[in-house]
Amino acid sequence: MYYLVCLANLEEGDLGIRLLVLGAFAIVLGLVTGTNAIAGDKELVKYIIKNDAISKSLTGKPGNAENGRKLVINRKKGNCLACHTMPIAEQPFHGNVGPDLHGVGSRLTEGEIRLLIVNSKFLNEGTIMPAFYVNTGYNRVLKKFKGKSMLTAAEVEDLVAYTVSLK
Repeated sequence: MYYLVCLANLEEGDLGIRLLVLGAFAIVLGLVTGTNAIAGDKELVKYIIKNDAISKSLTGKPGNAENGRKLVINRKKGNCLACHTMPIAEQPFHGNVGPDLHGVGSRLTEGEIRLLIVNSKFLNEGTIMPAFYVNTGYNRVLKKFKGKSMLTAAEVEDLVAYTVSLK
């Protein structure tokens, strides 16, 4: 209910914040109703962060960019469009809270993108971007979601493959 009250009190021009509040509400609603909002690996693949990047694939192979694009659009999984503007014209309501991802594959390396998806809080503790591949450190988590990451290693790699393709 708090999210709905916040939403009602926003000014007319606060579209980005309005979308962010709706996205947060959708995640909370998903957790409360028991949908599979957090369904990643219980055992996380070990990785090495070096020079602000995770250079090696979490799965040992490249991800599938087509699957990554589907995750970007999926409002219950990646939900990237809630915060980022992306070259996905058929989807309305792109967010503007996070950076525009047009051309991100030209600005960042694959390893830098992987780290941002795995745990953006490593680089910026105050970011609102979720850490998609961690299984600890959450607050007030339902029992069935404890110890699980939001995305699997394969899903992370699919997102990396798609994001890197955004030249």
